[in-house]
Amino acid sequence: MGAPPGYRPSAWVHLLHQLPRADFQLRPVPSGFAPQEQEYQQALLLVVALAGLGLGLSLIFIAVYLIRFCCCRSPEPPGSKSPTPGGGCVTWSCIVALLVGCTGIGIGFYGNSETSDGVSQLSSALLHANHTLSAIDHLVLETVERLGEAVRTELTTLEEVLEPRTELVAAARGARRQAEAVAQQLQGLAFWQGVPLSPLQVAEDVSFVEEYRWLAYVLLLLLELLVCLFTLLGLAKQSKWLVIVMTVMSLLVLVLSWGSMGLEAATAVGLSDFCSNPDPYILNLTQEETGLSSDILSYYFLCNQAVSNPFQQRLTLSQRALANIHSQLLGLEREAVPQFPSAQKPLLSLEETLNVTEGNFHQLVALLHCRGLHKDYGAALRGLCEDALEGLLFLLLFSLLSAGALATALCSLPRAWALFPPSDDYDDTDDDDPFNPQQESKRFVQWQSSI
Repeated sequence: MGAPPGYRPSAWVHLLHQLPRADFQLRPVPSGFAPQEQEYQQALLLVVALAGLGLGLSLIFIAVYLIRFCCCRSPEPPGSKSPTPGGGCVTWSCIVALLVGCTGIGIGFYGNSETSDGVSQLSSALLHANHTLSAIDHLVLETVERLGEAVRTELTTLEEVLEPRTELVAAARGARRQAEAVAQQLQGLAFWQGVPLSPLQVAEDVSFVEEYRWLAYVLLLLLELLVCLFTLLGLAKQSKWLVIVMTVMSLLVLVLSWGSMGLEAATAVGLSDFCSNPDPYILNLTQEETGLSSDILSYYFLCNQAVSNPFQQRLTLSQRALANIHSQLLGLEREAVPQFPSAQKPLLSLEETLNVTEGNFHQLVALLHCRGLHKDYGAALRGLCEDALEGLLFLLLFSLLSAGALATALCSLPRAWALFPPSDDYDDTDDDDPFNPQQESKRFVQWQSSI
């Protein structure tokens, strides 16, 4: 299989493609991309299940740690104000974990942007390919209509004018047959006409899904950023209610992080299988969806010397027919115009039509060559298998850092808020505030003593 220009499977593709796969019965599954097979679907679901297992183990570990902290803590003597040993270390470990989470958020924003860029490149390639295919259909339709109009009007008029000379009428009828042959050959070049698969529709569907995926990740990243910032604020202010609320939110974000990790890992594994050898799957899928022959699809997807142009015969016959029409019109102009001056006008119109047809023909030759569509195919693969896959790996790293940081924070926060002073509701009040209850009691005592 010939690789598209500029595309080579990356090291990440090779590494992920070499990872072992297994179905629900833990039987080995080939790493070839086959999403329609049940065993392969089970292998990807098993990757998602591993993330679910990691979530379960994290929750069990956090629950055991907190139960041990709550139930096995030695009671403090009444009135003791001495700090708990290791309290500062616990607080700082929580802060470091939250800072690591913030670093992961930055990585997540970068990965989300890279993934979006890759999908945008895929959509742009599909739109450019749709433009090429539409241009081919438009040129063929325009040229066939122009030739048909010339056959119905100018050539019919020319035959009527040249009726006294049978040999000239025969030459005009020969030009008619050649024009009809060209129109028939050109109709077979619009190979995408009537095909149910539209690259424009695929690009719109991909952009629609990507828009919501990008937005969902932005909301997740912002949610985790707010949780980290408000948790740090709660630790700095020693506000128990804020830390408790952020603990509940951290548990929610922890579940979301593990869930996103499973989806990212399964998508990255499946994408690596696809990108390791995309040509067979794309060829089979496109043939099933379009019904086109394998010769045409192989020519555009592979575009190498081993695959010949399936339209070469039609192009050659059309070129020869156009050349014959041109020579016949020159002969008629040289012999018929001196005897039949009224034949000059239809001949000039036919020559103009022939020139336009030849110009359209040369454009069709350029558009039908495999270079253009194969370049779009390579751009789509580079966007999907390089930028998008790289972005997925950064998102996977974000989810991993997020899960580890939040799990550490959930274990540290209860021990941290246990060190907060019991009267944290009045910690932030000013001593000179007249509405401070402590200052109000002092003033009451002073008033009684003055009496």
